[in-house]
Amino acid sequence: MDNKFNLTREQNIFLAKRNIVDYIWRSANLEGIALTYPETQTIFDGVNVGKYSIDELTAINNLKHTWRFILEDVDIPTTYSYIYHINELIGINLFYNAGKIRTTPVSIGGTKWQPNLPIESKIKEELDDVLKINNPTEKAINMMLWLMRGQLFIDGNKRTAMMVANKIMIENGCGIITIPVEIQTDFYKLLIEFYETNNNEKVLKFIYDNCIDGIIFTEEN
Repeated sequence: MDNKFNLTREQNIFLAKRNIVDYIWRSANLEGIALTYPETQTIFDGVNVGKYSIDELTAINNLKHTWRFILEDVDIPTTYSYIYHINELIGINLFYNAGKIRTTPVSIGGTKWQPNLPIESKIKEELDDVLKINNPTEKAINMMLWLMRGQLFIDGNKRTAMMVANKIMIENGCGIITIPVEIQTDFYKLLIEFYETNNNEKVLKFIYDNCIDGIIFTEEN
């Protein structure tokens, strides 16, 4: 797998900051919060939108703060503790036991498949395997899918997975992984298939082909 974009770290951070509201809007819709882009911008700017619940507003603001945390220091190593901290930031004042390993069974919408309870030693071993992947884009997508299927936390797993994947993308200048709203149904179908089979080939290709955002810098840029 080749990187679709080859940016400097500074260029990639610029890209993320420039489009951060769009990325939050897409992530919110992926989680079933069907707000518009202008509403996302309004909430991002610190103004509440009355028709949304406190939990929905908190989810948006937590994404905003998590993005800022990542962009402030992309040199922090992608460790077991880092992943758990990302989930904690996403889940502050939102869901139970944010940032702590899941100790109760969970079900996944759209499938009868259920993930096993996470075991710390196994998580660390599998994380090491993902981090050994040489190509950073391939590493980031595999990280995202591994975390989504692993369901390490009681909630916020997709958001955590995408944030950690994008931290890897940004530190290596590879662009941003983001799921456009108009193809989220197709993404979910492939994600469910991956959950059930543990074969990520189709969904990985789909993400690579359709879900990597970037920018081509010229001398005029």
